[in-house]
Amino acid sequence: MDETVDVQAVTIGVGTVVAIAALVYGAAVGDSLLGVDTTTLAVGAFALTFGALAVLHGAYGRRDFTAAYGVAGIGLGVVAVASSGFGVLGGYLLLAVGGGYVAVATVRARADGPTLPQ
Repeated sequence: MDETVDVQAVTIGVGTVVAIAALVYGAAVGDSLLGVDTTTLAVGAFALTFGALAVLHGAYGRRDFTAAYGVAGIGLGVVAVASSGFGVLGGYLLLAVGGGYVAVATVRARADGPTLPQ
């Protein structure tokens, strides 16, 4: 049996559900969960999602994507906990560099990759 599972899509889906759940909790129940702002939890969930994607790409041998997702995850994590404008700016810079590489490399990989039979 040659069945593949898109673990990247599943990982992104789980991270999105956790982030949305944190935001819904913040809107419906209270502004914080266990003493942490729910918006910070939601952004942190996405940062952890990027970290998980970095680990997954590392397991599949795509070191370029591992580094890019790792840098983007660190940047988003810095944005989540930053207490100054410079911290936010630095986090956004890391997020832009890592995310930009992922975007460009993904478009190139899809353009160079095999096409599916129609």
